[in-house]
Amino acid sequence: MWRERRVPGEAEIFVAWQEGSDERALLAIHGGPDWDHSYLRDPLERLDRRLLLPDLRGCGRSERVREYHPDDVVRDLVRVLDAFGVERADVLGHSYGGTVAQRLAISHPERVRSLIVSGSSVLPVPPDAFAGWAERDAVLARQEDPWQRQDLSPEECVRAEAFAAAPANIRRAGAMPGYLRRLEEVRFGAEWVRPFLAGTLAPVRLPDAAQRIAELGIPVLLLHGRQDMTFPVGLVEPTLALIPRARAVVLEEAGHMLHVDDPDGYLAAVRGWLTGAAFEDGLEAGRAGAV
Repeated sequence: MWRERRVPGEAEIFVAWQEGSDERALLAIHGGPDWDHSYLRDPLERLDRRLLLPDLRGCGRSERVREYHPDDVVRDLVRVLDAFGVERADVLGHSYGGTVAQRLAISHPERVRSLIVSGSSVLPVPPDAFAGWAERDAVLARQEDPWQRQDLSPEECVRAEAFAAAPANIRRAGAMPGYLRRLEEVRFGAEWVRPFLAGTLAPVRLPDAAQRIAELGIPVLLLHGRQDMTFPVGLVEPTLALIPRARAVVLEEAGHMLHVDDPDGYLAAVRGWLTGAAFEDGLEAGRAGAV
C-alpha cells in the first residue's frame, strides 16, 4: 500500500513509498522531468521491496524553487535517502531520470548499491542514431507540436506533448488505453522546460559517464525496449563494452515506456536483478531478447 511523505529542506520533496518484506530499498527516479513519479508506480508496486518514488523538485507535488540544476536534484535524492534511513539503495531511473540516476551514482557512489538505467542511455545520443528507421519517421511526422500553439500555457504544452507523443512511446496497441489513463493522473508542470527553452538549463549528463561508472565498479542493468524511439537500443551494446559490470535486458515488443508495453518482462528483469540472479545467470529474464 502506498504511503506519502514530504521531506523538508531547501526544496520540500514529495515521496510516495511502500514497505516490503525485503528492507533493501529501490529508489525510482521519474523522467520528463516535468512529469511526476506516478507513471512508474505500476508494475514496480508489485515488487515485495521497500520502494521510494520521489517527485523531483518543481515536479508533481514537490516544492517549486527559483532555479533548477541537476546537482540540486542529486542533493534532494540524498536527502530523501537520509530521511528514510537508507544508507545504500538500488537506483532505477527512467528516461531523463536515468541520467539523473547516473549522476547520483557518480557523485555519491557510497549511496548506490546498483543502477538500473531504464529507457535511457549512458552514452550521448548521436544525431544520426535513428537514421533509416522509416516507421519512426512516419510516427513523428504525424505527431502534433503543441508548442506551436499560442493558446496554451507552458504547463498545458507539456501535458499536450505527452499525449501527442504516446504513439511514439507505446509499441503495443493493447497497452495504449491504459497508458492514456495513466497520463490523465500525471501532475504535469513546466518548471524545468522554462530554463530549457531559455537555454539556461545545465545538461544532466556528466562527461565520460560510462568510464566513470566503470571505474567505480557499480553494477549496472541496461533495461531497454527494442522499439524505443527516444533512446536508441543501438547504444546498449557499446555501453556493455565500456562497463564490465553492466548487463542488459532488451524487451522485444516494447518502446520507450517499456514498463507499460511489457510489464511482466520488465518486472521479471528488475526482480531478477534485485535478487542477485543477474550476476549468476547473465540476466536471462522475462521476454528478454539478445542485444
